[in-house]
Amino acid sequence: MAALPPPRAAEPGGAGHPRDPGDSAFETSAFERTLARRDRPRWLGWRRHALMAAAVLFGVAVLWLARWVASTPHLDAQWHAGPIGTLVLERSTLPALQAHLGRSLVALGGGAAAPLPADALLLHRSPRWQVADAERTRQVAMHENLAARLAAGPLHLHFADGGVVMLDAEARGFRGLGWLFWPLAALAWLLALSGAVVALARPQPRQWLYATMAWCQAGNLLFIAMETLPGLGLPPGVAALDMGLRVALDGCTGAAAVTLLARHPNRLPWANAMTAAAWAAVAGWLALAQAGLLVPLWWWAQGLSMALGGAALALAAVSCQREPNPHAMVLRRFTAATLATLALVTVAVALAARLPALPPAVVAGAPVLWTLFLASLLLLTPFLVRSRPLLHEFALLAGVGTVAASLELLFAAVFSVDIFTSLALALFIALAVYSWARQWMLNHMAGSSVPSTERAFELLYRVAREVQARPARYPALLGQLLRELFEPLEVFHVDRVPARTRVVGGGAALVVPARGGAYAPATALVLRHARQGQRLFTLDDARLVDRVLDQMWRAVAYDQAVERGRHEERQRIAQDLHDDIGARLLTLLYQAPTPAMEDYLRHTLQDLKTITRGLAAAEHRLSHAAVEWKTDLAQRLAAAQAELGWIFNADRDLQLTMVQWSALTRVLRELVSNALYHGHATRVDVRLSLEGGRLLLQVVDDGAGRDPQGWAHGLGLGGVRKRVKLLGGEVRWSNHEPRGIACEMRVEGFGRAP
Repeated sequence: MAALPPPRAAEPGGAGHPRDPGDSAFETSAFERTLARRDRPRWLGWRRHALMAAAVLFGVAVLWLARWVASTPHLDAQWHAGPIGTLVLERSTLPALQAHLGRSLVALGGGAAAPLPADALLLHRSPRWQVADAERTRQVAMHENLAARLAAGPLHLHFADGGVVMLDAEARGFRGLGWLFWPLAALAWLLALSGAVVALARPQPRQWLYATMAWCQAGNLLFIAMETLPGLGLPPGVAALDMGLRVALDGCTGAAAVTLLARHPNRLPWANAMTAAAWAAVAGWLALAQAGLLVPLWWWAQGLSMALGGAALALAAVSCQREPNPHAMVLRRFTAATLATLALVTVAVALAARLPALPPAVVAGAPVLWTLFLASLLLLTPFLVRSRPLLHEFALLAGVGTVAASLELLFAAVFSVDIFTSLALALFIALAVYSWARQWMLNHMAGSSVPSTERAFELLYRVAREVQARPARYPALLGQLLRELFEPLEVFHVDRVPARTRVVGGGAALVVPARGGAYAPATALVLRHARQGQRLFTLDDARLVDRVLDQMWRAVAYDQAVERGRHEERQRIAQDLHDDIGARLLTLLYQAPTPAMEDYLRHTLQDLKTITRGLAAAEHRLSHAAVEWKTDLAQRLAAAQAELGWIFNADRDLQLTMVQWSALTRVLRELVSNALYHGHATRVDVRLSLEGGRLLLQVVDDGAGRDPQGWAHGLGLGGVRKRVKLLGGEVRWSNHEPRGIACEMRVEGFGRAP
């Protein structure tokens, strides 16, 4: 693994990276200050009181709105649009209207005022999504006229058959708010509170920009909640304010997004100019709309929203080009998804305006779902670091619902199919997209993909084995493991070591403690920008790393315990061989009938001593083992009246494992035995070298053996091949001139444990 870069020095102004002049800078000193803080409650003092006050204030505002809406009168009846745009009575609980079911309402009157025409536009609650200016003007006039007649006194309903019904309108009450009002109002309260939490947690300009977007869309949700009221009759002023106020809310949301992306995570050179242009566009639109100079008004409104969304997307893309930053990447994905769905909704509503026979609820469905989609993305943004599956699913369903509702309008408008056919086609396509792209959207929208279990286990096992063999390299091996798991853009060290893995910088970095125990000094690794800046670190990543660290040390402890057990068992076997077999051989030595038998038993005892000493040794240094091998071979060759040539050199003295020591010992003895007893050699030359991790062993004799390619490999030569393969090397025999056999064994990477 390449050496980790040293900590970066902080530049003046708090930027710790030469490429990051803005908020994306993560200086080492800032990390250390963060890690030095003890865990303490964040919501203390004025923040806690301010948050409680905000929660109460938003709750009171929602309850006041609900109480005000509940106190306004309404017409408790269900209506639907007729084939020519008339308003047809469908059902009602009022006795006076039972005789007029299925009849068309043509006018509304009350008191001495002349009746005013009424048609199916009363079923369209939101002037904001009315395409034609003339239709919007009539729509607002009818809603305001109905609200005024309901509040003034008895309401006169004029039907097409000439019948007139006079009703005393009653307040709708809380039960008359409908089942959609309360969930939408609760979502608005939650979104407003989310903005307050973000703004108070760390009061900074970008936090207040998020709060601005959240509060604006909370206002949009409250307008939608009022437009879902059952029956006829909106509260006074709601229809009149709907277009201008909701466009202002959307415009402020877009301008805040432009301002935010121009400064975070990278401050762009033209940030001030883009900010001024965005807010000037919103103010100019409101001024021109108030003067009546924007015609058609709806297209200008959509143009403003699309222009601000496009500018925000362009800024996010430029920020990503300047540096692969996960914050910029996630914000770009969110902005692109929002802009794409807004364009789809715009086209669908514009085409659906050509079909006045479409039910108003169907036409309003796509804009409402788009607003819910935008609100869900705003709710999801502060929780990108934390795992919130419910918010992910809600955002995903809102986005798919927006696509389905828009496709339904497009099918009905473009292909002139009936509403049920278009609904079935839209749902089929939406479900297919949902089932096919669900995992991709969850991973790429928020960038929350994590390494697979199989890959994590494979990497963990390999690194744990290397740590067990070389504990001093634990920090470097841990850094290598984390690089392969998360592919960070940058990794560096800091001196402050946290108690556990922590996510800092809002998911931009992961701080991992690297405690080497007695083998290496404690340090901390900082991983910056996961997947080369493509996604954020999450708390799930921190928990995964903590589990990986725990399992790594468990594996090391297990291997050490196994090795201790093996060593104790080898010592027991060595002791038994020494006390039992050694004593018996020594007795036979004293009772040997001939000098040849005595000499044979003496060599056998020497071999047994070598074996037991090797089994009982706690460690085998290469230099010590080489001395023992040379002594053993010299004695064996001297007994056979042969000479030994010995050359040993090594660029480092490493510790042999039991497997390595045993394999090399038996290979050397087998090769020398073959040279003596099969080749009748008078001289054996042994060269053993270790250079750069490559072990080279050469054994050359001057015996009578020739043509090794034709040998039948029995137990002896087969054992040599098996042991060399166990070490991860290769062995070959060749003729040595003028006579004898040369055997060469090579093992690459001999410093690693097999």
